[in-house]
Amino acid sequence: MKRTGFASILRSYLSAAAAIAVLYAGTSGCTHAQVRFELRPVETITLKDQQVLIGDKNGSPALLAGELRIPKPGTDKLSAVILVHGSGGIGPAYDRWAQEINSVGVAVFILDSFSGRGIINTITDQSQLQSLAMMVDAYRALDALARHPRIDPSRIAVMGFSKGAVAALYSSNERFRKTYGPLNVQFAAHIGLYAPCYVTYRDDDKTTGKPIRLFHGIADDWVPIEPCRSYVERLKKSGADVALAEYAGAYHAYDSFSIRGLLKLPQAQTARNCLLVEGDAGRIMNSKSGKPFDLNDPCVERGTTVAYNEAAAAATAKAVKEFLTETFQLPN
Repeated sequence: MKRTGFASILRSYLSAAAAIAVLYAGTSGCTHAQVRFELRPVETITLKDQQVLIGDKNGSPALLAGELRIPKPGTDKLSAVILVHGSGGIGPAYDRWAQEINSVGVAVFILDSFSGRGIINTITDQSQLQSLAMMVDAYRALDALARHPRIDPSRIAVMGFSKGAVAALYSSNERFRKTYGPLNVQFAAHIGLYAPCYVTYRDDDKTTGKPIRLFHGIADDWVPIEPCRSYVERLKKSGADVALAEYAGAYHAYDSFSIRGLLKLPQAQTARNCLLVEGDAGRIMNSKSGKPFDLNDPCVERGTTVAYNEAAAAATAKAVKEFLTETFQLPN
C-alpha cells in the first residue's frame, strides 16, 4: 500500500498538533512538557454495512491516521482510549476530551476515519462512509495501538461520538469481534455519546462481557434516545454490564463547547423516525414497512439541532473519568 496518503495527512496535522499542544499548559493532571504527541498510521479497509454483516472482508484498502497523546514520560505501560469521531469529523471537542482523559494518566488515540478517504464530513450525506465501516477502523486502530511499547494491550477502551458511537457500542458484540477484531486482544470497555441505536442487529445482545457506558441527551432530535433505552434493557436482560446516563434538556453534540446557542442544521440527514432490523443476507430492513432500507427511505429526514450543554458535558466528563479509573484500576 502506498504511503503518500499518510504523508499528506501527516502534513495537515502538524500545524494543528503544535497549536493543540500549547493548550496543555496548565491542564489538570498533565502539562505540555509531559505529553508526547505521535502521528500514527492505521491500515484498514472500506466496507459497506451489508458486507460487514455477512462477514465480507473484501473492501478497498484505506490508510488512515491518528494522533496518539501519551500523558507522561517513562517506560511503564499505560491504559489508553481510542476516540472515534462523529459525522462532522475531528473538531475542538476531541481535543478537550483528550485533555480530560490524559489528566487521569490515560493515553488517547484520536482516530481520523475521514481524511484518509478524502471525506470532510458526512452530515448531509451519510452514504460517503457507512457506520459499521468505522467499527472496522476502530478494530484496526486497536490492533495497531496494542503493539505500541507504551500501551498496555489489555487496557484499551473505545469511545465514540454519534456516528462514531456505532463503532464504540457495537464493537462490544461478540459476533463482530470474532470476525473483524484482532487476535489475542479486545477492547476493555466501550463508551458511547449520543449513539444511534435504531438498528437491531442479529445477536446484538451477545457481547464480549466488557463494560458498556452510554451518555445521551433527552432533547436529542438527531439521534433520539428511546432506541438506546430499549437496547440497554435488552442488553441488561442478557447479563451485560451496561448503563445509560440521560441528560434532560441536552441536544445532540452537547459536549461541543465551541457551539454557541441552538444551532440548526437544516440539511443534516437523520434517521430519527426509522426503526431498522437486520434481515437475510445482511440487508437492513425498515421494520415498519418491511422493505429494504436505504437513505432514500421515507423515514429519513433532514433538519437537526446541536447545542452545547455545560452541565451535561461536565457530568459526562466526570462520569467517564470515574469509569476509566475504576475499569483500569487507576490510582485516585
